[in-house]
Amino acid sequence: MAIWFQALDLAQLNARLANTLDELLGLSYSNFGDDWLAATMPVDRRTRQPFGLLHGGASAALAESLGSVGANLCVDPARFRCVGQALNVNHLSSAKSGSVTGTARPRHIGGRSQVWQIEIRGEADTLVCLATLTVAVLTAR
Repeated sequence: MAIWFQALDLAQLNARLANTLDELLGLSYSNFGDDWLAATMPVDRRTRQPFGLLHGGASAALAESLGSVGANLCVDPARFRCVGQALNVNHLSSAKSGSVTGTARPRHIGGRSQVWQIEIRGEADTLVCLATLTVAVLTAR
């Protein structure tokens, strides 16, 4: 059974990226299932650190975006907003080129908080980063 409040549309999700950090980093929502959401991000001049590797901050931004968007897609937007509270990011291996794909899955969906786990993998399916995002579920104003 799907966890999403309403049907997902990748074109609509990607249209929301205009004029955001996600657009600047080249992030693109790429796939979803009943309980997961995925996005890709290039490893290029926008996302590399000075030593030629994927910047940890770029991985953190991908993780935060995926978890935050996923959390908000699980609630009625007329009643609730989900905002990031804590992000823990573990960098496990490097990526130098190509792209990475993040996949976010909820570990807890509660009335006041949600916890999302995000795996970021390189093109060879190498686990590059493992992140956990906690979001607060707030009443919309």
